[in-house]
Amino acid sequence: MNNTDMALKIREMIEEQINLPSPPAVAVQILNAVQKQDTSLHELARIITADPALTGKMLSIANSGFYALPNEVTSIERALSVLGTNLIKNIALSFVIAAELRGDKASSFDFEYFWKRSVTSAVAAELLAKLLNANNEDIFVTGLLHDIGVLVMYLSKGDEYTALLHERKRMVASLTELEKQKFGFDHQQLGFTLVCDWGLPDKIAEPIRYHHLASEAPEQHRQTTQILWFADLLSSIYTESDSGEKVRDLQNKMSETFNLDEDAIRELLDDVATKSIRILKTFEIDPGDLKPYSQMLQEANAELGKLNLSYEQLVMELKDAKEKAESLASELRDANSRLKELVSRDGLTGLYNHRYFQEILDKEMARAQRYQSSLSLIMFDIDFFKDVNDSFGHPAGDLVLMNLARVVEGAVRPSDIVARYGGEEFAVILPETNKAGMRVFSERLRRCVEGVTTLADNQQIQVTISVGGTSIVPEQTNLDKQDLIDAADRALYESKRNGRNRVTIVNATD
Repeated sequence: MNNTDMALKIREMIEEQINLPSPPAVAVQILNAVQKQDTSLHELARIITADPALTGKMLSIANSGFYALPNEVTSIERALSVLGTNLIKNIALSFVIAAELRGDKASSFDFEYFWKRSVTSAVAAELLAKLLNANNEDIFVTGLLHDIGVLVMYLSKGDEYTALLHERKRMVASLTELEKQKFGFDHQQLGFTLVCDWGLPDKIAEPIRYHHLASEAPEQHRQTTQILWFADLLSSIYTESDSGEKVRDLQNKMSETFNLDEDAIRELLDDVATKSIRILKTFEIDPGDLKPYSQMLQEANAELGKLNLSYEQLVMELKDAKEKAESLASELRDANSRLKELVSRDGLTGLYNHRYFQEILDKEMARAQRYQSSLSLIMFDIDFFKDVNDSFGHPAGDLVLMNLARVVEGAVRPSDIVARYGGEEFAVILPETNKAGMRVFSERLRRCVEGVTTLADNQQIQVTISVGGTSIVPEQTNLDKQDLIDAADRALYESKRNGRNRVTIVNATD
């Protein structure tokens, strides 16, 4: 099988198993604008400045020590003219994508750690490229997204992928090997497929595809891929344990690969920490106790001087204390995650509950208005559900509800939110979905439920649902959450009044 056939086969496997997230609306606008030959700097500046928070972050990083500009930049148009369209585009994409894919803090996946690691890698890649005089305006966004496949794997596979991450810690095998054994492809290939679908260029996509296999990268992308590999190692020194061993490994390999001396490597190490702290804050990520490696060594030496212990005793006590602290912190994080999940979930179906639905709908409406995107809401309930309880008993009714919840969760995208609104009534929030997309989804959901049979005490139970939906478009800034709920509820009532087992869509302003 040649390389082209292999690539097609891998793409087919990915599309069969993974729901690839769409790029954020603002990212699409930026990419489309940059790809047009006749796009003016003013048009790109207009897209970015439409979001004041994004504008502030852009100016903050443009004026940071990263780019050493002689004069302060006070507008996006000025930043475009000084730093160039491509560089500003990549900075904007970095902020937009990182903000979009932050996830739920209550999940088993540590989104905060993932983005802290990714931003630190991006900073390290930028600094290493400059040290090597490897001109590359795309290196920061490439470093930021190099492990995006890991995040998408979790968003699509959930606990199944979390279990694989835990398995990796116990085994000698690499994460990519375990991923290929489990799914037929790894996060490098998934990340490559995603950024290609998002329209990012080959000089970003190809290094992501080979960032664990720099020697296999195409010749024209090999240096960038090597930089990514070392940037990942630099990041791990500040985000993982065994930093001393990693520093020795880094020094040996960088000296061997790039002919850098120890002083240059130590200076790079400190710069990564110093600049990462500032950049992480711009990304609204807590840098925690991140500090330059030289400072870590000084503090360790100071502590050594205070203790009247042999070197061997000190190493053992520090190792034990660190392991205990990490274990307690992990248990506390898990307990907090489970507690938050319990508070937000319905006990019977496992779906989000009514309280969480009310909270998240506020946030999704605010996000839709901020990024000028559509938002749809559907509400549905089970037709004649009282007859099910009366005829088969309440335990059977509970089985129907649980079965329906599994069907709905299997039909939605990772970005959609499904909640039990009350009793036999449910709601689904569909971000970045217009009326046409909502209608297609609603009909598909109705047919899915209609085709499912619940077996209770050797009796087959089939139910149907009545669906009502509505949506808002960016221009409808005067609508609030209750307007949307009332419209969807009104549409649901129309479906029931007109015979049930049907979908009704209404305008939120009707």
